[in-house]
Amino acid sequence: MNAVLHSQISVRKRGGVVEDYLKIHDFMDSTKELCSDNRHRILHTMWGIKRVIVPIFGHTIINTNDKQINVKDMCEQDHILPDYQNRFIPNLSDFVNAIDDEAVSNYDFKKFAESYEDDQELMELLLSPLSITGSIKSLLLTHNSWFLNEIVPKVLKRKVEIKDFGISPSDLFNNMKFKLWMDNGNSYPESCKHTLGKIVG
Repeated sequence: MNAVLHSQISVRKRGGVVEDYLKIHDFMDSTKELCSDNRHRILHTMWGIKRVIVPIFGHTIINTNDKQINVKDMCEQDHILPDYQNRFIPNLSDFVNAIDDEAVSNYDFKKFAESYEDDQELMELLLSPLSITGSIKSLLLTHNSWFLNEIVPKVLKRKVEIKDFGISPSDLFNNMKFKLWMDNGNSYPESCKHTLGKIVG
């Protein structure tokens, strides 16, 4: 499903016009630039909404009908759930669990962390996947050139860095296995098996 279709869902549910919602839905799917299959949906999680989408777009927007729209609810109900047949919302651990365990040994995250150890705000954002999942390999989501030069400048209003990065988004996705649940909700991820087909959210 593309950003226009998601925006049309938002219009049906919340009023306004497609353009009111298109930037947010398009941004949620911007990770298609990084990975051409549905592994790209790393922002389709509460981590993605809380740590990336809401800090960039705000908790609410006002549509052309002058109605206040909750961004978190819109992302969950009009984007993530429809992408998974309205069955579930995966959590960050579901994506992290698909990353090869051996991938961690190829990257020196501790050395990477030295570059921001005196920057509390940046450290909290970059380490947030580890805090949530408890898994070192989750740092592949934030310790890469895309997150540092595409996400961090938008979330924390930092400057883009022009340099060689030791980790790229391909390091994340080349080490992530494709799981059947990623295929538009054709099965359930581990975190959502208890839902038994009920809508989450």
